[in-house]
Amino acid sequence: MTAEHALVSLVYCSSATHPFSEQELADLLAVSRARNSARDITGMLLYRGGEFVQILEGARSDVESLMEIIGRDPRHEDVRVLIEEPLHERRFAEWTMGYQSLVAAEPKMLSGYRDSFDDLRVGDHDMIGRAIMELTLWFRVRESAAR
Repeated sequence: MTAEHALVSLVYCSSATHPFSEQELADLLAVSRARNSARDITGMLLYRGGEFVQILEGARSDVESLMEIIGRDPRHEDVRVLIEEPLHERRFAEWTMGYQSLVAAEPKMLSGYRDSFDDLRVGDHDMIGRAIMELTLWFRVRESAAR
């Protein structure tokens, strides 16, 4: 497999330029799922309070091309790649774009409380990696329960 066609996993976060309505999210998902299917890109999208986190999986050239499109999309700002790494096996092979909307957590008064979604924006590399694993597990549990 050439470097251009090697599988990669890329995680990015961005801020919406305006709060998305449920209809805007549905429209975004319909277009994105069709585009991802045509490019053999899989992954998941999380949205909470104007913030996006997405995991993209696919051939390096396809994922990088899609990131260029996302970077130019006027609905996004502050697009930041958190992790890009080689992938031996897809974690979201069954989803061209799995989706979950998250509700912002109420402030917790418990000592040691962490919010995995917030860790993606402010954490160091290890914290970001742990948050991605936690959100991926949460997503898979939610999706299995919905089936």
